[in-house]
Amino acid sequence: MTTVHGAAPTLDDVAEAAGVSRSTASRAINGGERVSPEAQAAVDDAVARLGYAPNRAARSLVTRRTDSIALVVPEPDAKILTDPFLGGVLRGVSDALAGTDLQLVLLLARPGEQPGHLARYLRSGHVDGAIVASHHRGDQLEPQLARDPLPVVFVGRPFEGGSVPYVDVDNTAGGRAAARRLVERGCRRLATITGPLDMPAALDRFAGWRQVLDEHGLPAEAVANGDFTIDGGAAAMRQVLTEHPDIDGVFAASDLMAAGALDVLREHGRRVPQDVAVIGFDDLGMAERMSPRLTTVHNPVVQMVSAATGTLLDMLGGGRPPLKPQVLEPYLVEGDSA
Repeated sequence: MTTVHGAAPTLDDVAEAAGVSRSTASRAINGGERVSPEAQAAVDDAVARLGYAPNRAARSLVTRRTDSIALVVPEPDAKILTDPFLGGVLRGVSDALAGTDLQLVLLLARPGEQPGHLARYLRSGHVDGAIVASHHRGDQLEPQLARDPLPVVFVGRPFEGGSVPYVDVDNTAGGRAAARRLVERGCRRLATITGPLDMPAALDRFAGWRQVLDEHGLPAEAVANGDFTIDGGAAAMRQVLTEHPDIDGVFAASDLMAAGALDVLREHGRRVPQDVAVIGFDDLGMAERMSPRLTTVHNPVVQMVSAATGTLLDMLGGGRPPLKPQVLEPYLVEGDSA
């Protein structure tokens, strides 16, 4: 059996070539439900011989699947181009989808967008599932998606803990490791530059830092809030030096903020690490390019995102959501700044 020259083969062509009904061919192509092994093999052979490609729009009407998943990053689009963490998130999802037929839809926040807009889009049937990363409390993603049957996995601890599946690094342990190194080095007037405190990662890193200072009876009031950017780290460092000019150790909750802090310390004539020791968090390529080379906490972003995507693929295949989160361990990466 041949098709008209130049015309793409149709479902009817596949059914005729396989010797089955049109409905049987459709079921075989769209998942094999209620199809005998013989009929499935005949349809598969016909598809291969004819070079048949299913029409995605028609297929979605039958299967109610879009063959796409969303990567939700509720941040401005400029940030995903400059933040190594977000670049690692995108790379991890892309790597995990290699070899599948799933398409990736990237959803970013838009200026002035009302809270809940992204959640409403996800719940409207445009995608089969979603990975959520870099979420903030005000996004309203977690409470809305937790009530929806759409399969969703978060990269990073949600605010409500076990309301949705998630994969994370132990940010509290990372904050402790950074503070412990500064204390072991002999620093006694420590400061921290936090990330945005409407994000669980920033809260957890701050909590770990405070735990170590409390354990050693050290003051913990030298705190400035940043935004996980170089400019935010620089502004926070200026604030710290104004309010606490005698500091001798700084934990910046991201390497980008540490880069800004190093610039300001140089402007003020403070030598690193002789006068002020500095530790960052992420280890996503920036630390080794800084001068001095930055001591930092390794954040296994690509592994986290790959694990989250694998969990989502399992759920899309009919698997149950995991009962416990997957939490990876951070570790200190030696540099010259601490």
